[in-house]
Amino acid sequence: MAIKNKGLALEFEYVTRPGEQKHIGEGLDQADECMQEIAYQLIIGAHTEVGRLTKNALDDGYTANHILDNGLLNGMAIVGVKFRDNVIFVPEVLISARAMKAGMAFLEPILSASGIEPLGIVVMGTVKGDLHDIGKNLCIMMLRGAGFVVHDLGVDTSAEEFSDAFEEHSPQVIGMSALLTTTMPNMGRTISSFEDLGIRDEVRLMVGGAPVTQEFADEMGADGYGENAVDCVDVTKNLIKMLEELKAS
Repeated sequence: MAIKNKGLALEFEYVTRPGEQKHIGEGLDQADECMQEIAYQLIIGAHTEVGRLTKNALDDGYTANHILDNGLLNGMAIVGVKFRDNVIFVPEVLISARAMKAGMAFLEPILSASGIEPLGIVVMGTVKGDLHDIGKNLCIMMLRGAGFVVHDLGVDTSAEEFSDAFEEHSPQVIGMSALLTTTMPNMGRTISSFEDLGIRDEVRLMVGGAPVTQEFADEMGADGYGENAVDCVDVTKNLIKMLEELKAS
């Protein structure tokens, strides 16, 4: 099924990286016209319309999981790409996030009552000295939508706060975000602190943020690097699989 929604097709043109074109494109191709309309209305931030369409879809027999995966998350994937590539900025992201919440208001009670086991537990935080959280919040939204339990530590998170969260929540993955090059080294300091505490092999550590690269992640000793909010979900799934294999060996 191709992208029949003209507005959504135009939005998809902002997705220019081959890997993302394949990943996001496959998701949109699987969505019918109703789900494509939800995705488009979310991208443009029409929160009232997203809420109405979500409720109507439930009334028409769509499952909550189907609407989440094929409608809301497809839309947020494009929002994440546009934000990273400076096509849109914080105000537009917040408007789209509001639209996402309007849809989730109808889906969350159903998803919570379903009793489905979460895919895993994740702790997320922006590192010490950095107060930027839009990218992190996008990742959290995508992770929660994909079925993970996510504990958000907020911004300006110290190495000690990350380790305390590990002890409290027992996550399989901890994600660290930074927007400033001056705060990126705090990712390495946090990783080192986990080594010093003897808990490095008990959790997988993921880094991300606009100035962060795969090369930097490798230098810091991170287990994974999330280039964007969509990538974050796939990386998290792979890291949990890696951790399970490590513990089984």
